[in-house]
This record gives sequence, structure tokens and C-alpha cells, in this order.
Amino acid sequence: MSFWIINLVTALLSFVIAGVSGIFLVPFLHKIKFGQPIKTVDGPKWHAKKQGTPTMGGFMFIISTVITAIAGYWIYRWKVGIDTTDKKSFYPFYLMLGCILFSAAFGIIGFIDDYTKVARKKNDGLTPWQKIALQLLFSVGFLAVIHFFGDGETRIDLGFWKSPSLEIFYYILMLAVIIYLTNAVNLTDGVDGLCGSVTFVAMLIFTVCCTILKKDEMTCFTMALAGGCLGFLLWNLNPAKCFMGDTGSMFLGAAVTGVGLILHKHLLLILVALVYILEALSVMIQVTYFKYTKKKYGEGRRIFKMTPIHHHFEMSGFSEYKIVISFSLFGMIFGVLGIITLLALN
Repeated sequence: MSFWIINLVTALLSFVIAGVSGIFLVPFLHKIKFGQPIKTVDGPKWHAKKQGTPTMGGFMFIISTVITAIAGYWIYRWKVGIDTTDKKSFYPFYLMLGCILFSAAFGIIGFIDDYTKVARKKNDGLTPWQKIALQLLFSVGFLAVIHFFGDGETRIDLGFWKSPSLEIFYYILMLAVIIYLTNAVNLTDGVDGLCGSVTFVAMLIFTVCCTILKKDEMTCFTMALAGGCLGFLLWNLNPAKCFMGDTGSMFLGAAVTGVGLILHKHLLLILVALVYILEALSVMIQVTYFKYTKKKYGEGRRIFKMTPIHHHFEMSGFSEYKIVISFSLFGMIFGVLGIITLLALN
């Protein structure tokens, strides 16, 4: 059984598990009334019709990814015949497992946030500082795993330029990257099917990059998550029968960031994650400009019709399907550019 067959089977099983689990999860979420409260102040008014759509659907791809990634890895080891007496032969598994646990930990943060929203029947869960404190805690643990079981490199790698060794400052900078990017993925989950589709593309790109960098074990995780996202989209494409909630989007954010940091190719991470980066950046630009103009002119002005930027396109007349397709293609184009730069500069 070749390596790619193992990967394809892993992705297919993850797709099936995620898709089939929705048959049981969605009615269950309806039964316990775990519907998403919608705050139309921060989104288009017509999103009010989505009020009560079951949330926490991210469990579909979380469960499928964890099961199939670990199973796929051990099948890979068995078929390849890796020397199990060599302790270092387990390091790639520890990195993959660290990425899974890191993603799951962020998923737990999202679950707490979702549960709090549902319990209060308001679109307000954990406070921003509570989220950041928990995110920092789990991020430190993940960076420790990378330090001990990865290459221990502390230089910024942009392909065409590498920084001097930053030592402890590298990890401080990476904490900021984790916090920004995981929350950027969370912001991307504002249109039916958007976050799942963009992440599906990102994981396919990362799979190719892991292969190029000879980190084959990580592809078990990236392909499992790609399959899981695709299975979830059966329930999440417009009109969504279920939302992933913060449970799912925080898991995806940690997964994207985790894989990128393990590969230690920072230009690649920027290109693959550019959709998420721009989503969060649009919010920062909007808020900063609004505050600046309010202070200067006495009234706040906006650059975009609404942020995150997918809402700007939605307010401009783009259908949710068109936004999903456009953003996914944008992600694919820059992801392929990432692969090209990796091949050229590696």
C-alpha cells in the first residue's frame, strides 16, 4: 500500500465519518436547543433568519480528524517499517500528536465559548481576555513541543531571507502569530461554508508542502482534516443546516497555525493563510480608521461597508456561494504560489 493511498483512504474515511456523524449530531443539537444566537449589529440584517441554527457542528470534523489522523499514522508506520527501537523515530508522531492536541485544546476554548452563548441565549461568550489567557496557555505548551521534538530553529524563514537566531524572542513572536491567526480563522467563519472551504484548500496545499519537505507523517493530519472539512460542508453549505461554532473555528485556527509552525516556513504560512490574515486585517483597519475619524471629525467613518471583509462583499451583492468560491480560489492561487516559492527557494 503506497503512502498516497494511505493518505487518500485517511481523507475518505474522515469525510465519511464527518458527513455521517451529522445525521445524528444535527438532530441532537436541535433537540437540546443548541441554536446559534445571531447578533445582527455586527453582521448583515438578513442573517437574522439563521437564528437558532444548531452550532458546535465542528465536532463532526474534530472527531473524524482525530480518529483518522492517528489511525493513518500508525498504518503508515507499519507499512513503511520504521525502526521502533529508535526513540527519535517517534518525534514526527509527537509533533503530529502535539498539533492534534493543540487544535483540540483550542476547540475546547471554542466549546466553552459556544456553550456560554447558548446558555445565556446571547451572542456573547467568553470575554476577549479570557480567550487570550487560555490561548496563551495552550500556545506555550505547543511551542514547547515544537522546541523539544522539532528542529529547534529560532530564525524567521521567508525563503529569500532568514533572520539571525532570535532565541527566546522567536517564541514570543510566534505566540503573537498564533493569537492573531487562530482568531483570524475564527473571524472567517461568518458565511455558510466559507471557513470550511478555505481550510479544506489550505490543508490540501499543506499536504503537498509537507511532502516536499519530507514531513510525511504530518500529511496524515492535513489529509484527515481536509476530508473532515469536506464532510462537514455537506451540512454547512448555504443554507447551512449546522454551524461549526467557535468549537470548530478555533480548532481549525490552531490546526492551520500549528502545521505552518511545524513546517517552519513562514512565507509559506503567510501565503497559505492569506485569506484569514486579510479577514482579520480588514477588521483592524476598519476599527482604527473609525476611531481616528471620530476623533478628528466628530463622527466615525468606514472604509468597508462591513467587516470582516466577507461581509463587505455580501453587502455589495455577492451571494454566499459566490463569496465561498471566490475566497477559496483566492486561497488556492496563493497556496499554489506558496508551493512554487517553496520549490524555488527550499
